Amino acid sequence: MTEQPRMNVESFNLDHRTVAAPYLRIADRKELPGGDVLTKFDVRFTQPNTEHLDSEAVHSLEHLMAEHMRNHSDQVIDVSPMGCRTGFYVLLIGDHTAEDFAPVLEATLKDLLAATEVPAANEVQCGWGAHHTLEGAKTAARAFLEARDQWGQVTA
Repeated sequence: MTEQPRMNVESFNLDHRTVAAPYLRIADRKELPGGDVLTKFDVRFTQPNTEHLDSEAVHSLEHLMAEHMRNHSDQVIDVSPMGCRTGFYVLLIGDHTAEDFAPVLEATLKDLLAATEVPAANEVQCGWGAHHTLEGAKTAARAFLEARDQWGQVTA
């Protein structure tokens, strides 16, 4: 494959053939004009171009992580699924390291495993309230947690 042009989106410049999921990495860090810092994490559940999370599991993970992560950090701005369905981006206020964020992610996923329902999985609070699977989300979270010692290794 030939060299690709430099893109504006950081993750588009990542060679997805060289990564080894699951992992946790800083995808971007921005200093805002007022001096505040934003840190964006790449929380990769599955190996790109090899496997992916099913749509209902992604949707449920998004709801569960967005709700429960805020119990462990008041610096969470957003939890967003990747369109490729291999993971999530988590955006935080502040200058964070992956090592600082890992305990928040771990606690969130443990909460998820204890959950008895997907938060806001209904047609009043969600645009597709029937499109969820608590068990699918738990399966993905369990696999990610079981690989906890690998989170820091991004490439093979």
